[in-house]
Amino acid sequence: MKTLIIAAALSVSGCHDKAQDTIVPGKSVETEKPNTNYKPAFEGQTRIQGIKTTTALNVEEIVSGLSKPWGIVVLNDGRLLITEKTGTLRIVDKANKLSQPVTGLPEVNSNGQGGLLDIVADPDFAQNRMLYWVFSERKDGKNATVVAKGKLANDEKTVENTQVIYRAEPAYDGTLHYGGRIIFDKDGNLFVSTGERSDLVTRPQAQQLNSALGKVLKITKDGKSAPGNPFAGRNDVRPEIYSYGHRNIQGLALHPETGDLWEGEFGPRGGDEINIIKPGKNYGWPIITYGIEYDGKTIGDGITQKEGMEQPVYYWDPVISPSGMIFYSGDVIPEWKNNLLIACLSGQHIDRLDIKNNKIAGEERLLGDKNERFRDLAQGLNGEIYAVTDSGKVFRISKK
Repeated sequence: MKTLIIAAALSVSGCHDKAQDTIVPGKSVETEKPNTNYKPAFEGQTRIQGIKTTTALNVEEIVSGLSKPWGIVVLNDGRLLITEKTGTLRIVDKANKLSQPVTGLPEVNSNGQGGLLDIVADPDFAQNRMLYWVFSERKDGKNATVVAKGKLANDEKTVENTQVIYRAEPAYDGTLHYGGRIIFDKDGNLFVSTGERSDLVTRPQAQQLNSALGKVLKITKDGKSAPGNPFAGRNDVRPEIYSYGHRNIQGLALHPETGDLWEGEFGPRGGDEINIIKPGKNYGWPIITYGIEYDGKTIGDGITQKEGMEQPVYYWDPVISPSGMIFYSGDVIPEWKNNLLIACLSGQHIDRLDIKNNKIAGEERLLGDKNERFRDLAQGLNGEIYAVTDSGKVFRISKK
């Protein structure tokens, strides 16, 4: 299971048997002006009231020296497996010692936003040692988001019998917006996220069902369309598509109680989103958005709502750049139970969203004092949170 870590300038009022959020009525954690004058579709869709953790937390930097880490997973024995964007894996043991690079993976194209991206261990990893990961592949002059699998060797120095199981086509000669998150569903199939590759020429493919760009995909361990996918049986549609109309998804997480798939994606200038993903639904990009172009121009018709297109549960303007995210399912920090934790890049914090009836009830910004771009999160076996940063660090958050 993925994990997550939180550090921050927390207002700590001590430990409590039943910790409760401290609510700051009417005040959002966001103090900067928005880039747009767009109005939310419903109350609480953005700039919700701030909350603060009251449980006393211990934040430690346990590892440094990683080379552009991107994805982190907690193995069944509690050790950490981390991808490095340049194409290698590293293992962090229980003494927080960093292994030598684990090699044997297919060559990646690490230019721009590409490289070795997210990774997940097979639910039966203890028996089969299988890993599944996403990377950007350069082939025939073009790049694509690609899914591969392989077996971690017994000596843990290499990955054996690697094979590509899925390519998100069409490939494109660009180095942006690969998406790249991968998680298992409860039935042992894989959700994979892709981006629309950023450029104006590829952007419309987020709306096209014959393209794998700008999508949430659902595939089997062999890279085939998963049973029960919403577009199965249609000749004009890629059957692996689960949802569409996305810009660049770097966050996927399953709610521990409802089982719903939640997603985080980057907006342009404004308009970062959190969505609940339903099969076959259209999430609007680039037709509707709460953001604008980086040069300040409106996107498309400058609309935020349209019939047949889903609204985000929550959005940010200005952006926080939401990357890896997890739901906290532990009991160590009770007030975080079933909260969504999000690693933020440009925001340089870990965002905590309290959720009530599939709506956001409060928001907190954690570890903002670390001045780090947080890339991914995972939850340890004892309810602690781990976070990796672009600068090559791993933080651990636990209860004092």
